[in-house]
Amino acid sequence: MKKTRLAAVALATAAIAATAATYTNPVLPGFYPDPSVCRVDSDFYLVNSSFQFFPGVPVWHSRDLVHWEQIGNALDRPSQLPLGESGAWLGIYAPTIRYHEGTFYMITTNVGPHAGGNFFVTATDPAGPWSEPVWLEQGGIDPSLYFEDGKAYMTSNPDGAIYLCEIDLSTGAQLTPSRAIWQGTGGRHPEAPHIYKKDGWYYLMIAEGGTELGHGVTMARSRDIYGPYTPAPSNPILSNFRMAAQSSRIQGVGHADLVDAPDGSWWIVALGYRTVANGVHTLGRETMLAPVRWDEGAWPVVNADGTLDIDMNAPTLPLHAVAERPELTDFTALTHLGPEWVYLRNPHPENYALGSDGLTLTATPVTLDDSDSPTWTGVRQTQHRFTAITKMSPDAAAPAGATAGITVYMDGGSHYDLAAESLGDGRQQLVCTLRLNAITHRFDAIPLPEGATAVLRVDGEEDMYSFSVSTDGARTWIPAGQANARYLATETAGGFTGMTIGLFATAPTSTKATFKNFLYRTEQ
Repeated sequence: MKKTRLAAVALATAAIAATAATYTNPVLPGFYPDPSVCRVDSDFYLVNSSFQFFPGVPVWHSRDLVHWEQIGNALDRPSQLPLGESGAWLGIYAPTIRYHEGTFYMITTNVGPHAGGNFFVTATDPAGPWSEPVWLEQGGIDPSLYFEDGKAYMTSNPDGAIYLCEIDLSTGAQLTPSRAIWQGTGGRHPEAPHIYKKDGWYYLMIAEGGTELGHGVTMARSRDIYGPYTPAPSNPILSNFRMAAQSSRIQGVGHADLVDAPDGSWWIVALGYRTVANGVHTLGRETMLAPVRWDEGAWPVVNADGTLDIDMNAPTLPLHAVAERPELTDFTALTHLGPEWVYLRNPHPENYALGSDGLTLTATPVTLDDSDSPTWTGVRQTQHRFTAITKMSPDAAAPAGATAGITVYMDGGSHYDLAAESLGDGRQQLVCTLRLNAITHRFDAIPLPEGATAVLRVDGEEDMYSFSVSTDGARTWIPAGQANARYLATETAGGFTGMTIGLFATAPTSTKATFKNFLYRTEQ
């Protein structure tokens, strides 16, 4: 760890905090969309959607809204999170986190034929454990909770509008009929409703325009929680789909949540994505932060002009740095993976083992292309420029066609793989394979000497992934393949997720591959 990082950690430990005049977006880089935030005293807690990945709904803690530390995942048991064959369009949609009378509530939607719809879970400690789901009757997606005078209200968006009802927190039973309270300003997909009360007004904030270029945040208010709601004259209050932000690399801004700080200031978290060449995005939708001016009785004004950017000229709260994740994960020293490691759909725990040799993956016939749960575990790609390296030992007795390695994975139809492949006679070769929906391509294979450890490497740039291998302990590198990043972009691959870097094993019959470590180093 660099000395500057050690110094930052020391300052945080000593609770010595100073403000800064600027900060950088995204505050949560990589596939962390649909942020929702709440405050308890001087602590902030944030959650994101997770779609087909398990565990679901990462939970974060911060003291300054700029530096975040993942403290767990709200949905970490199959009983909470049945994912079935969910792909990148399904699974866990946008959550909301709220705190009420000593209890944290996380409400969300599990979308898919197996899933069950809207539910909430509770915890007294946001790091977990969280309860089993309490299922709700009102449909739609992006549910939120609002508490007042001993009542709990739920909002969501069935039938193309924002609906409100009162619910029983102990059972989830709906106590009042669902009532439509606002249809938005006319943008498509009115969703992500949140209610706030300030200065005697109920403010209803939603997202409109779809989670692409036309995305934005709109607001209305009423003296009565059931309406009628009057739209803000300055709608959208936040959107980069305007001339002032047309040159910004951040686009698709929307789906927001407001929070007040202990000093009385207001802030907004929202999703957005960083574009690369040709305007596409590969990292998914990320969590952004902007200051809000909210005068008494007035409408909130986001960042003065209703846009946000990467470099934000805004004074921060007193800064509290958090320890950065180590670049090197030494599997030989672990008893469990950190909360940043996820699986595809509901994993089979027996296929993953940590020990003195490292992380041993037991291969199954399920491949990365399939909609079941392959033997795969990975982390989100958080910056365009990165290096990922893993040392792995394939099984010399593996059957022909067995593969194990590293993958840049968007979804089942879009991924780039670098793997050791068994020829079935004790020989192994290293090969880079591209999967681009209906198109596949294999680069020339590189023989792996008998008994050698394979070192697999991926180097990422904004527009390119480069793959290389080493068979002599990372002293020399052999190019294995190169592919343009845009073919894995959301605009090409589809879905609601972003890029992940994973380790995997697949084989026609059970066999094992052992990974000693995993290095992930990024550059801004």
